[in-house]
Amino acid sequence: MINKLTGVQSSKKSYYNEMKIMVRELKKKNMQLEVINEVNRSFNIDMSMDEMLKNIFEKLKSFFPLERISLSLYENDMLTLSNVYPLHSLYYPIGFVFPKQNSLYWQAIQSLKKIFFQMKEDNPFYVEKKGYQSLGIQSALVIPLVSKEVKIGVLSIGSNKVNNFDDSDLSFFQQLSDQIAVCIENARLYHKVLTNQKEWEETFRAVSDMIFITDLEGNILRSNDAAKEYFQSDFIDQNIQDLLRIEDKKSFQEKYLSINQNIYQEIHIENYVYEFRSFPIVNRNQEAYAYIIYINDISEKRKMEAQLVQSAKLAAIGEMAAGVAHELNNPLTAILGNSQLLLRTVREDHSSYKLLTDIYSCGKRCKSIIQNLLTFSRQDEYLFEECSINEAVEQVLGIIGDQIQHQQIIIEKELNESTNPILGNIQQIGQIILNLLINAKDALEEKGIERKVIKIETKEMIENDQKWVCLSVKDNGIGIQKQFLQEIFNPFYTTKRPGKGTGLGLSVSLGIAETHGGTIHVNSQYGEGSEFILKLPAKQ
Repeated sequence: MINKLTGVQSSKKSYYNEMKIMVRELKKKNMQLEVINEVNRSFNIDMSMDEMLKNIFEKLKSFFPLERISLSLYENDMLTLSNVYPLHSLYYPIGFVFPKQNSLYWQAIQSLKKIFFQMKEDNPFYVEKKGYQSLGIQSALVIPLVSKEVKIGVLSIGSNKVNNFDDSDLSFFQQLSDQIAVCIENARLYHKVLTNQKEWEETFRAVSDMIFITDLEGNILRSNDAAKEYFQSDFIDQNIQDLLRIEDKKSFQEKYLSINQNIYQEIHIENYVYEFRSFPIVNRNQEAYAYIIYINDISEKRKMEAQLVQSAKLAAIGEMAAGVAHELNNPLTAILGNSQLLLRTVREDHSSYKLLTDIYSCGKRCKSIIQNLLTFSRQDEYLFEECSINEAVEQVLGIIGDQIQHQQIIIEKELNESTNPILGNIQQIGQIILNLLINAKDALEEKGIERKVIKIETKEMIENDQKWVCLSVKDNGIGIQKQFLQEIFNPFYTTKRPGKGTGLGLSVSLGIAETHGGTIHVNSQYGEGSEFILKLPAKQ
């Protein structure tokens, strides 16, 4: 170049000609750099592939005679047409899958070499040739897109002329295709990361147990919806220890948070039991910088476990009571039989006659109690049949009636003899009545008044076009405070002093009532007494 401008053969005319050529080449190189930069910049601002192809095409067209540019992506062993510019240069529809046989694009991606195709009569048949003929394309440069030995797709650049690309042009197109391949691969990875992040966030949000992410000091950085709903808070600037009302924060850090291992503990706070797990989050250097904390309220679970244990104990007691009752039947039979024989041999005015009569009466009473106890504790499968609520009351009073009266408690009965029968199980109904009577007795013992009364009443009522059979157990005992009325039917909740009750009677009774299609209502005033009303549907 220097020789042409300053040598022997140089002249003013040749100087300007060579300068024009040099300027044109510099403009071309500069434009090529702009195209490469456009590809990089387009990805950084998350521009769509259609828009990126448009910008590339407009710049390439300024120094190459081009008519069309297209992009086909390779994925899952398929080559699919994804983008074309201009859109009017579309022959095959977007989404068209090129067949492997007789395909110019497949040949390029399989060989990983550029193909310069010219429209000639003697060319072999290609699927793309028909489209080129229709669009007036005379030549096309087909370049495979590869990034880190991964096949990305094929870039096709078509012209209505036969272009003569020199080595520098081919080198530029190779750089351009490499850059496009890198950008497409980066875009795929970027969207894959976004998808994974969204899936993780949705999973984190949807988990029904409480999850927190905290820093090493326990300050809450993030929480899922379950935690916000449970604590009714968004946890802004809040510490996990304050949230759980932990007073000894130093001990909590040592016991429940560790940067070296996962921690599992059960935390008891007031009337709640929580399952607490903490997992350290580490960086690339295996240094912990945060915690994932999982909290699950297992209070109900523990109550149910305790209820199962208590139910097993009650079942064992029932079996034992039935066994004892059977064992007592044999000596009672002898007592009753011998007392009857002796009564036949003794005159009524004899001094031993009254003693024998008392023995016989008490034996009969014991036998009646044992029979009711056997009936009540029967382990047979419960079958629903027509039964009388009045009969259930009499059976229960036969078990504990005398015991209640010996504690100076008056039992008043108002049993409606015309009450319709119910469809249910008399043993289960008797269990409800027994529980209500025991609660009434305990309430009277706590009050300590002179005249203690339990009133048992049965009647019928019509409500919402439904006939109900009702049993009322009313006492003038200590009553229930208003704030406790909503809790008394919960398992293991009791207002009795320790050792006096298990808190299962009313919850079991309500469950039996609901099984029979009924319910239990309570009316109580603290200091004056309570009334429990069992409502069961009358047999139609």
